[in-house]
Amino acid sequence: METTEVDPFFSTLIDKFNEMKKRSVISCGSIPRLLTALIAIIASWSISNAQVGLKTNLLYDATATVNLGVEFPLAKKWSLDLSGNLNSWSVNDHLWKHWLAQPEARYWFCDRFSGHFLGIHALGGQYNLGNISGLPDFLGTHFSTLEDTRVQGWFAGAGIAYGYTWILGKHWSAEAEIGIGWAYTRYDRFPCAQCGSKIQNDKTHNYFGPTKAALSLIYVF
Repeated sequence: METTEVDPFFSTLIDKFNEMKKRSVISCGSIPRLLTALIAIIASWSISNAQVGLKTNLLYDATATVNLGVEFPLAKKWSLDLSGNLNSWSVNDHLWKHWLAQPEARYWFCDRFSGHFLGIHALGGQYNLGNISGLPDFLGTHFSTLEDTRVQGWFAGAGIAYGYTWILGKHWSAEAEIGIGWAYTRYDRFPCAQCGSKIQNDKTHNYFGPTKAALSLIYVF
């Protein structure tokens, strides 16, 4: 029977995860340590195998949202981008609390990590939004209601994207990407940002529109 060789990166990552699992240290408090270990593994793997990019989305940075992305090669013209962000605080009494995870498979037209690419991504997360004015209604989604009410729920979906990467130097690149797609969400609505009584319970909505926007700065190991 033919056997499939496991990539050294995934083998090392799996061993590290199993070690932490045996020690029962995988919890919310251990996530930063696990993330640090993941970055260290990626860096050491990339030095001896292939390029790996560590990135931040400047659009999320502008909204005080912590975010991190990692991209590594899968094949000659394919790569996998893993990104996530977290905002768990209020800014000027505006609720913009959420977390989002977004894996994406990318096909590069020329060289990997340079030039044009197409992506197929999934997305999922949770949100708590309210007291946000000036948002327009868009393709059947009533964002304008966030000025007077608060919504809290979860979402999951998928989309397609186009992007371009510019090489700035030996280790630095810049990337622009825009994606569209669909997301299913289930939420509760409250009359104001700080109120606890519900005016809508367990509502559902199908969103169609932009699912990804990025202006990223990338460090390539």
